[in-house]
Amino acid sequence: MAKRNTFRVDETLQEEFNMRHILLASKYIKRYLSRMLFAMLMSAIAAGSALFAPMITQQALDHAIPDKDTKYLITLVILLIVAFVVSIIFVTIRQRIMVKVSQNIIFDIRKDLFAHLQKLSFDYYDSRPHGKILIRVVNYVNSVSDMLSNGLINTILEMINLVFIVIFLLITDIEMSLVVLCGIPVLAAFMFFIKNRQRKAWQMVSNKNSNLNAYLQENIVGARITQIFAREEENAGIFADLSQDCRKTWMKAVTYNNLIWPGIDLISVFIRAAIFLFGMVLFGTGAKSVGVIIAISSYAARFWQPIMNLGNIFNNFMNNMAYLERIFETMGEKVTVDNKENATELPPIKGSVEFEDVSFSYEEDKEVLHHVSFKIDPGMSVALVGPTGAGKSTIVNLISRFYDVDSGRVLIDGHDISEVTLESLRSQMGIMLQDSFIFSGTIKDNIRYGKLDATDEEIIAASQKVCADHFIVNMTDGYDTEVKERGSLLSQGQKQLISFARTLLSDPAILILDEATSSIDVQTEKALQKGLDTMLKGRTSFIIAHRLSTIRNCDLIMYIDDGGIVEAGSHDELIAKKGAYYKLYTSQLDDIT
Repeated sequence: MAKRNTFRVDETLQEEFNMRHILLASKYIKRYLSRMLFAMLMSAIAAGSALFAPMITQQALDHAIPDKDTKYLITLVILLIVAFVVSIIFVTIRQRIMVKVSQNIIFDIRKDLFAHLQKLSFDYYDSRPHGKILIRVVNYVNSVSDMLSNGLINTILEMINLVFIVIFLLITDIEMSLVVLCGIPVLAAFMFFIKNRQRKAWQMVSNKNSNLNAYLQENIVGARITQIFAREEENAGIFADLSQDCRKTWMKAVTYNNLIWPGIDLISVFIRAAIFLFGMVLFGTGAKSVGVIIAISSYAARFWQPIMNLGNIFNNFMNNMAYLERIFETMGEKVTVDNKENATELPPIKGSVEFEDVSFSYEEDKEVLHHVSFKIDPGMSVALVGPTGAGKSTIVNLISRFYDVDSGRVLIDGHDISEVTLESLRSQMGIMLQDSFIFSGTIKDNIRYGKLDATDEEIIAASQKVCADHFIVNMTDGYDTEVKERGSLLSQGQKQLISFARTLLSDPAILILDEATSSIDVQTEKALQKGLDTMLKGRTSFIIAHRLSTIRNCDLIMYIDDGGIVEAGSHDELIAKKGAYYKLYTSQLDDIT
C-alpha cells in the first residue's frame, strides 16, 4: 500500500496565476512574431470581409427587392460572393502559416527543455519518478504550443472582430445596438465566477495524469519483476485507482468547461429574443425596417460568436496553463552542479586525487561523509570497501563532481574541481557503474558512445582487450547487431563487457569502476583480468567491489564506514592488522568454504 500512496502524491498547486510563465513563453513567440503578425493581418481581412454580409443583406431586403431593382440585386449578390471568397482565401493562408509556427514553437520548447534536463544534476532525478519528467517533455509541450501560437492570435483577432462588429452594429442602428450590448455585464460576472475554479480543476488533472504516467512507466520497465513476484493483480488495482483519480478530476474540470458555452449561448438567446421583441414593437410604428432587424439580429449572432470563441480560448488557456507551469517549473529548476562563472578548462591530467576535509550529505542532517581526507598519487589503483551505504559510491561521485561537497575540497592534480568546467573534468574520466546502461542502436554505436571519432578497428581492439569480442562476433550481425531499449537482448554480463569496452575506448586518465564486474561470472572475470590490468595500467583508478578477490592487487585499499576511512593500506598490510578489512575478507573466505 505504500507504493499506492507514493504515486498518488500530487505536486503542489500554485495558489495564484503566475504571469511570469507567460513572460517566459513570450521569448518563443517573439521568434515568430513577424509571421504571426502577417497571419493576424490575413485573419483581420478575412473577418472584415465577412462582416459586410449582413449589411449587404439589409440593402437587398430594404431596397433592391422592394424596388425590384434587379441590377442592384445582382451587384449585391456578387459582392456577397466576393466577400465570402476573400474571407475563405485569407483564412486558409493564415491557417497554413500558423501550423508551421505552432510546430516550430513545439520544436523550440522541447529542444530547450531537453537541453536543460541534460544539465540537471543527479539529485533532481533521484527525487522524481522518470514518468513525471517524460510527460512534460512530450505531452505538455504538445498541449501548450497551440495556445502560444493560435491561442494568442485568436484572442487578439476575436477582440478585433468584436470591435468591428460593434462598429457595424452602431452604423446599422444605435438603439438596437444598445440592446445587444446590455448582455456584456452579465457575461463578465459569469466568467469571473468560473475562472479560478476552472484553473485549479485543470491543474489537478495535470497532477493526476502525471501520477498515472509515472506509475505506468515504472511498471513497463519493471514488468519482469512484476511477473516474478506475481504482482499483476495488485498492480492492476493501483493502476485502476490512479486511472479513477484521472477520470474524476477530468470530469470535474470538464464540468466547468461545459458551463462556459451554454452560459454564453443562453445570454445570446435572451439578447436575440429581446432584439426581435424590441424591433417588432418599433417596426409596428414604422421606426425600424425588416432589413435593420434582420441585420442587427445577424450582427448580434456574430457579436456573441467571438465571445463564445474567446470562452473556448479561455477554456483552452486554463487547461494548458497548468501544463505551462509544469514546463517552466522544470526549465527553472536550478542546476545544482554547474560551471562557475569564471570556471577554467582542466588541462590534461596525470591523475593525482586529493580530498581535503570533505563532508557531504544527500539530505540535511544525514551526513554520509564526515571530514574525509586522503591523497592518491597518479597511476595508483585504489579499492574502496566497506558495508552497503557506507559512502563508497559517494566518494567516486564526488570525484566525478556529480554532486558538490558540503564543505572541504576535492582536488585533481592540485586543481579544485569546483573551479574547472564539467566537460574538461569528465572528458578525462572513465566511469563504469553496476547498472551498465545500453542505448538503443547497434553494439558498435554503444561502444563508440564515449569517443565518437573512434574507428572500427579501435572499437574491435577495445572489445578484444575486455573479452567482449568473443560473444559480439557470434551475434546475428556482429558489431552491427541492433540492441533494443536498455539492451534487453543482452545478458547483464554482456552489458557490462560492452560498457568496459566503451570505457576503455575513451582512454580516461582516471578510471572509476563501481561494482563493474558484479554481473560477470567468475570464469569470464578471470579472463577479463588481463584486460583489466591493461585498463588500469598508467591510470589512477578507483574500484568498488564486493568480491574482494578482484581488488587484492590494488596499491591501496580503503575501508569506508561511519562516514570516514576506518583503515587504509595494501591487502597484506590490512590482513596483518586484523581489523575491519580482515574480518570482511575472512568472512568471504568462510562463505566460499
